[in-house]
Formats: sequence, structure tokens, C-alpha cells
Amino acid sequence: SGLIYSGIYNSNSGINNLNQFIQAEKITKDINPTYGSIQKLFSRNTDLISLCEDRVVRIQANKDAIFNADGNPQIIASNNVLGQTMPFSGDYGISKNPESFTSDNYRAYFTDKSRSAVLRLSKDGLTPISEYGMSDWFKDNLRNYPKLVGSFDNVKEDYNLTLREANTTTGYTPTTLTYNENVKGWTSFKSFIPEQALSMNNEYYSFNGGYIYKH
Repeated sequence: SGLIYSGIYNSNSGINNLNQFIQAEKITKDINPTYGSIQKLFSRNTDLISLCEDRVVRIQANKDAIFNADGNPQIIASNNVLGQTMPFSGDYGISKNPESFTSDNYRAYFTDKSRSAVLRLSKDGLTPISEYGMSDWFKDNLRNYPKLVGSFDNVKEDYNLTLREANTTTGYTPTTLTYNENVKGWTSFKSFIPEQALSMNNEYYSFNGGYIYKH
């Protein structure tokens, strides 16, 4: 539940201090251990998003916040590499499924299996998109799959979530379903079960069994 960072790297000037950890400087950042372990780090604009098991935290980069008497923060420049930590509202994390995380521009999508939720992190904070007509389905099914793979299809603007490695003898088979931001809902179940998938150069690719597929 903590971070440690080294010196800078600059290829233009030939500076490489990635192996320097000077203890005289403030090179650590501790996050509240009650949030659980850090499962994923995501750089968004000038902030660092830390996705813990039970909470999502925004860490200010190269700046700090001074709070007024009314509680509103005022951002100031700082010599700290990592500034203050500010949890997003909502008791959600990423559990232990960082593979469910994917991003598109300023939006990010991931799951919280411990709370049977699928979440979107956007400018307005955290939103449980699993409640858009699918809350009962996710409560019944999400906990039965050990691996949850998320990917974003830039062509169709779909967040594809694949529930993998279920025990077929119990009736739970791998499945892929799609959330679309334009309709604010879950639009379809898909027939492909990828190990991983990604968008590149306006194409959507999935990987399975050592093969690559262009959709």
C-alpha cells in the first residue's frame, strides 16, 4: 500500500537516475493500508490514479492542495513528486482483478468483484455502470469467475468484459458482454472469449491460444 520512486530519466540529456533511491529525499508515498494493496496505477493528465483493492485514490503529481475553511481545495505547486492522496467518493476498489482495467481518453473501466460491481471512472468520479439494467446478473455471476478481462473497442466504442476460467461443471461458462457509452447500457453478449484484447490504429484485436484476430 505504498509507493517508492527513483531519480529521473531524460534521454535527450543522457540522464539516467532510475537506479538512484536517495533516502535523504522524500521518495516514498504511503496510502491508507485499510484500502488494501495497490493493484493498478494509471496516469491521467497530471495525476496518478491508484486502484487499490477497496478504494480508488487520486494522487496529485508535482502539486499539493491547501484546503480553505469551507473545505474547498486550492492547488499550489510543490517540489513533491507525489502530493496528497484524495479518495474518490464511493466505497469501490478493483478487488484483485487489475486485468479488468481499460481506458479510453479520460474514461476508465474496471470491476470490483468483492462488491459485484462494474465501474466507470470519469471526470464526474466513480459510477457503477453494472446498475444499468444488469445489477442482478452481475451479483449472481461476477463472483464465480476468477479472471475478468477488460478491453475497449475504439471502433464501436464498446467496453468488452470477458468473464473467464469458470468451472463449466457448475454451469458457469466463459462469456463476454459489452457496455456502450452512447446508449448508457449493456448492449450485447459476444461469442468470442479472448485472453486479452486491445485497440490499435482504429482496429480492434483479440488474442486467444497464441493467435491474433482482427475484428
